[in-house]
Amino acid sequence: MRERIAARRPIGIFDSGVGGLTVLSALHRRLPGESFLYLGDTARLPYGTKSAGTVQRYALKAATHLLRHGVKLLVVACNTATSFALAQLIEASPVPVAGVVEPGVRAALALGVHRIGVIGTEGTIRSGSYQRALARLDGAVSVRGVACPLFVPLAEEGWGDHPITDQVAQTYLTPLLEWGAQALILGCTHYPLLIPSLKRTAGPGVKLVDSASSVADAVAESYPSLLEPGGHGRGEIFIHLTDASEHFLKVARNILGGTPEHLEVVHLDPGGSD
Repeated sequence: MRERIAARRPIGIFDSGVGGLTVLSALHRRLPGESFLYLGDTARLPYGTKSAGTVQRYALKAATHLLRHGVKLLVVACNTATSFALAQLIEASPVPVAGVVEPGVRAALALGVHRIGVIGTEGTIRSGSYQRALARLDGAVSVRGVACPLFVPLAEEGWGDHPITDQVAQTYLTPLLEWGAQALILGCTHYPLLIPSLKRTAGPGVKLVDSASSVADAVAESYPSLLEPGGHGRGEIFIHLTDASEHFLKVARNILGGTPEHLEVVHLDPGGSD
């Protein structure tokens, strides 16, 4: 399969689990002629509770695996990895690297609101990456971040429209809603899977910024010279997992609209070679 993947010069995408499939799906819709190689590091899910050094090591290993398969662009479809490892990935990669933080920030600022809440994993919120990016691009905007550690397992479970998720969302979002948040950046690529519950909890007056669609727009607009011209057929999707399960496949079918055709389980040793 390696030769077939490399021949298509795919866009490489990685995340710790199923959340990055929301980015893959958005990119596939926006760039239907492109092929994609997605790596889900499901054996080490979640990244959001890990230390910065551990996330950097995992992210560099994931990138190395994708680069060995000839990808022409790397998309870090994980907010925690973007927050902790983007600089190291850019320095180490011979191809361009796109993260998920800045596209989400720019999409939120384009709404013209003044109070922006950020919800994410413990690692992403602790890193302050969204707060710094918002301050750099618009110092007049007020921002508050809230860690939502239970959201990733709820998304992985497929409970995006569930009373339990509503209850958890109420607990996490109430401080931001009482503060007067006008928009919420979904600072984890798992969170678009929870949009039904998040919309009910936040209410119609609060805009939700989906990082997946923001990243797809940013890639399409930032790297036109690397992309396939339109009308050249439909690209393929290849999926590599460090640990496969029927559960992953169930969620993947919901996100991608069917069972992935090209799926392979791979082993990544954080300290050695794969």
